[in-house]
Amino acid sequence: MLDPRLRTPLTRALAGLALAAASLAMAGPAHAAPPENAPVAQERTVPLTYGQDVSNYQPDHDWNASPAEFGIIKATEGVTFRDHAFARHWRELDAKGIVRGAYHYGHPANDPIAEAEHFLSMVNSQPAKPGDLLVLDLETTDGRSVAEVNGWAKTWLAHVKDKTGITPMFYSGWNFADTYGKGLAEYPLWVAHYSKAKGTVTPPADWKSWAIHQYSDNPVDQNVSPLTPGQLRALGRTA
Repeated sequence: MLDPRLRTPLTRALAGLALAAASLAMAGPAHAAPPENAPVAQERTVPLTYGQDVSNYQPDHDWNASPAEFGIIKATEGVTFRDHAFARHWRELDAKGIVRGAYHYGHPANDPIAEAEHFLSMVNSQPAKPGDLLVLDLETTDGRSVAEVNGWAKTWLAHVKDKTGITPMFYSGWNFADTYGKGLAEYPLWVAHYSKAKGTVTPPADWKSWAIHQYSDNPVDQNVSPLTPGQLRALGRTA
């Protein structure tokens, strides 16, 4: 989902794995324990759920041939752009019967309420069902300060939550989320980190966990979640 015009390599974060911890325990005192404050990979006890996301760059994506168990598609950007392939993707995801979601690409140079309403008008133009996810994609500052971008995100997310009763997800690259995502931990995190193996990313900023890890954009944006499809649906519409 990261805009091809804006993609840059994401910094590496240390990930402590359960296997490494187990090896330390068996090896005995000759091996030093990791620092208490070392970041650790998010633990999981169930297989990762695989998903894909697309935008106007993939208008003809074949969901029927996709192994994805969830699909998230671009609906809008700014205050004027509407993805012309949104309705088609939305129908195909419904027919496939997997978890589906819609995202808005935000621009902090605009009014956050206007952008939120633009997104909701597009989403509400299509049939909804329980479990549909709503997402804010924020990965550009438009020259605004950290405080301004952070406040913009809070306003957008709160407005969509107030209007729909759904707690939206927040998507961004790891570095951007770590810098601009303070105070957003109540919103489930979808984080892009391409230099980390799928499912091994550590949560940035105030988040204690992540809901989705976007680990690759080749040949299409690829994601994994430690949540089951049912648990992902629980983050979306209730009716």
